Amino acid sequence: MDEHAVVLEDVSRTYGRGAAKVAALRQVSVTLPRGGFTAVMGPSGSGKSTLLQCAAGLERPDSGTVRVAGQDITGLGERELAVLRRDRVGVIFQAFNLVPSLTAWQNVVLPSRLARRRPDPSRVRELLARVGLAGRERHRPAQLSGGQQQRVAIARALLGRPQVLFADEPTGALDRASGHEVLTLLREAADDFGQTVVMVTHDPQAAARADRVLMLSDGRIVEVLERPSAERIGAWLGERR
Repeated sequence: MDEHAVVLEDVSRTYGRGAAKVAALRQVSVTLPRGGFTAVMGPSGSGKSTLLQCAAGLERPDSGTVRVAGQDITGLGERELAVLRRDRVGVIFQAFNLVPSLTAWQNVVLPSRLARRRPDPSRVRELLARVGLAGRERHRPAQLSGGQQQRVAIARALLGRPQVLFADEPTGALDRASGHEVLTLLREAADDFGQTVVMVTHDPQAAARADRVLMLSDGRIVEVLERPSAERIGAWLGERR
């Protein structure tokens, strides 16, 4: 088994053409170990979200290779990528992406239902309890706080027992208390269940919960900070403004 959960080799990604062409990633190479918690940070436009989207198979790089859970995903078709995201990868977005008309329980099981799988009810119940939503299984998104909605999204991402969990600004729309709860869940996913967590964030306090932080600037990884404090992260960002 590959000791690395995610491997990017010389990955580049550009948007637009001609004078409007923008290089979001420039020959990025990085390996992320299994069971680790990695944060991705950098100034606006540095390529943070593009890196995550390429690593998760949500976007295709223009060049380079991406391996996830030991599989080269660079040349996979859309159907194969959908299977990868269903079976090996979980994705959490800032916007929650819940269906308003469905209950918390129904939102959690929706991807499995669409894949024509029958989720284990005890597993769903366990996940909802684990994210602090026991007793709220029948609540719809409008009846839940922002933090609770994000926890539904996390339970949904965890249902398939993904090897890699990608989170794009998961605390960006939350108050500090709710954000702390979400970060604790992500930390537990790595520490207690051996899942690899990759999180894009702009918040030094959030990034400080990670094992290491990849610092991006102008589409390149320019520094890797090992278990940095929020103060050190904030100072690094301040120097590049």
